[in-house]
Amino acid sequence: MKKLLLITTLVAGCYSLAAHADIYKCVGDSGIPAFVDAKTKAGSSYKNCVLFIRDDSISSQPSSGKSDQRQNRSKTATPADFPRVDSKTQKQRDDKSKEILQQELESEKEKLAEAQKAYAEGASNPEVYHTKGAGGKTQTFRNVPKFDAKMQELQSNVDNHESNIKLIQKELDSLK
Repeated sequence: MKKLLLITTLVAGCYSLAAHADIYKCVGDSGIPAFVDAKTKAGSSYKNCVLFIRDDSISSQPSSGKSDQRQNRSKTATPADFPRVDSKTQKQRDDKSKEILQQELESEKEKLAEAQKAYAEGASNPEVYHTKGAGGKTQTFRNVPKFDAKMQELQSNVDNHESNIKLIQKELDSLK
């Protein structure tokens, strides 16, 4: 199994090394823009091809942070026909996003409280079953596997809501 994983990783790595190429934005015969590589551009009917991404602007080194990403973005010019949004409209969109995320956060907190309550109730109510023993006497036994499965499901529900709260909070923090 480990050998298969190693071979797969090596093959994928070889293909990713060959993926670096010049990319062109061209207009096809139908007038629809297309993104093509140098080989496709040479043998096609595309017109008005403009270099979109150069091979040397793609770094094979891993990025060390946001400042590196900003530097890489600045190397590629934004197309003139790229849609732009004015700052007022963008602020309205951001505010609406924050409002929606705040509502989702409150909803998740309520669901977490319900899930924690259900967990506490489940823990206090063990699963039991009754059988008739010798002499017609009813005996009560704990159904431990069923109880464990129930508690595991309840804990999973609590964990999911906690995870959702963390993710929503992270998204909110990124908008500030």
